[in-house]
Amino acid sequence: MNSMDVEVIRTAMDWMNRGHRVVLGTVVRTWGSSPRPPGSLMIIRDDGQVAGSLSGGCIEDDLIERVARGELALRLPQLTSYGAAAEEAQRFGLPCGGTVQIVLEPLAAGSMLRELLAAIEQHRVVVRRLDLATGVVSLAPSQQGDTVRFDGQTLQTVHGPRLRLLIVGAGQLSRYLTGMAVMLDYHVTVCDPRQEYHEGWSAMAGVTLSRSMPDDLVLAMNLDPMSAVVAVTHDPKLDDLALMEALKTPAFYVGALGSRRNNDARRLRLLEFDVSSAEVAALRGPVGLNLGGPTPPEIALAIVAEMTAVRRGMALDGSLADWSRSATECRVGAARP
Repeated sequence: MNSMDVEVIRTAMDWMNRGHRVVLGTVVRTWGSSPRPPGSLMIIRDDGQVAGSLSGGCIEDDLIERVARGELALRLPQLTSYGAAAEEAQRFGLPCGGTVQIVLEPLAAGSMLRELLAAIEQHRVVVRRLDLATGVVSLAPSQQGDTVRFDGQTLQTVHGPRLRLLIVGAGQLSRYLTGMAVMLDYHVTVCDPRQEYHEGWSAMAGVTLSRSMPDDLVLAMNLDPMSAVVAVTHDPKLDDLALMEALKTPAFYVGALGSRRNNDARRLRLLEFDVSSAEVAALRGPVGLNLGGPTPPEIALAIVAEMTAVRRGMALDGSLADWSRSATECRVGAARP
């Protein structure tokens, strides 16, 4: 679950506490081209206010009107679809051939939003199940392979901690990397014990600045499979401390700035510590996709692009991921000492 969905839950609780009727919409199935994937959330208030999105704006107006008229989800959850026919898809502005199926759920005290939010804030991944016939909701710990599922009677959604990114080093590149990561819904922690790099970071929203030693912070953060770590200080005394601990965690991405030669030397150093060969092999270095750009913004873009590809399970076995095939390796490597 991303932070936008967490804000949807918080907003729903606030509206309910103020006495409003609130309906939660969840995308459960899509066919063809659809703007939002299964699991996307939106809430509709009785006076037409909304938070979240189900279609990028295509069908929201119609849903708002129907909920306000009491046609949908008045007492029990209800299933509705948009775009089943080409004429309807065109009417609502859905992409050609796109169809979206939505479960609308009237929220109440038994919807377990407070318990769900508490689990997310404790960095636990949980499954929420909704029985459409009764409106009864249950929560349970998530198991490996749990996904959004809907069988016509029960809606299962998976909720968990938002994405986290730990950046070791607070230099210029980190500022670009932080900005892009925040836009991609990461909560960013920037770690740098060097006081001279701290100016200006406190004003950045969605960012935590830590003065701890990198290895101590990695341990304290209790990194999970929704976490990524990127070391960019150019100082092995700081980068290696973070990497030797981060590579032992379930973090989905651990990378380090530097040329291929420097990263090869780094791998040898890590092997001298309590880091296994398999853990060292998981290090992404040179960090980022090989986009050929030498400037800090371009390098930041390359890093977040690779992080996204890894998180989405994309194979990175082509030229974009292979630094040895770069025609501009010397030029780019100069920006990655």
